[in-house]
Amino acid sequence: MIRFGPSGNSDSFYKQGYKSTLDAAKWLKTMGLDAYEYSFGRGISLSLEKAEKIGQSMADEGIALSVHAPYYINLANPDPDKRESSLAYILDSAVRANKMGADRVVVHVGSPMKMPREEALKNCRGGLVSAQKLLDENNLSHIHLCPESMGKKGQIGDLEETLDFCTLDDRFIPCLDFAHIHALHQGRLNTIADFEEVLNKGESVLGLERMRNMHVHFSTIEYTSAGEKRHRTFADAEFGPRFPFLAPLLKERHYSPRIICECRGTQAEDAAEMKKIWEAL
Repeated sequence: MIRFGPSGNSDSFYKQGYKSTLDAAKWLKTMGLDAYEYSFGRGISLSLEKAEKIGQSMADEGIALSVHAPYYINLANPDPDKRESSLAYILDSAVRANKMGADRVVVHVGSPMKMPREEALKNCRGGLVSAQKLLDENNLSHIHLCPESMGKKGQIGDLEETLDFCTLDDRFIPCLDFAHIHALHQGRLNTIADFEEVLNKGESVLGLERMRNMHVHFSTIEYTSAGEKRHRTFADAEFGPRFPFLAPLLKERHYSPRIICECRGTQAEDAAEMKKIWEAL
């Protein structure tokens, strides 16, 4: 079963007078959506009590939850104290995910800073293994870590690196951000064949069954020579990538990913648009 939903709340949610994510579940249900990603991107300030209330509201409406760990995590950092801090942020995200009934924690793995890339990758691999061990030790082994494919040349996590990270533990779920892949490669995803190449690569590394369960971020995106600049909306006609090129492949291969829309301000509306495209198949 493919699920669709937004990352956070659309501008229209607030314009309609809603103020709290506690109100989001019923609002999403009226739009026919059944997934939601709560972001701790700029920091973790959500109380455990409120996390539990949000989770209950989502469960009541059949909304599948994931969370996004802080953006500033860097498992590549050569400073062991800072790497430990990154592990603590992942654990804190997972603790709140558990309170919310969420089963996935999306992670930006890091950036190489001034290190050789291979050294940074080694640190990231070790960091992800340590993060999973930390979850296991805290009775959170049911929470799946989702390393995310990144969109800037200065970040760790191109498609190949992201897939490689997921070979470290069978419980890791790849978060393929197709906008990031598009931006990193200067507009790579323009045809069904382009998306097919990405899925084929994933299946060659992780196998068909694991790819069928992947986590997806999707939006249009603006980019520069350095990669990602900003996420855009489906109404921004000059920007890609476009979901109609991916949807037929998901159907043909019997994929059942969770698809989270990250369009800028219209994430719920554009998630609903993707669902319409999917249902039309």
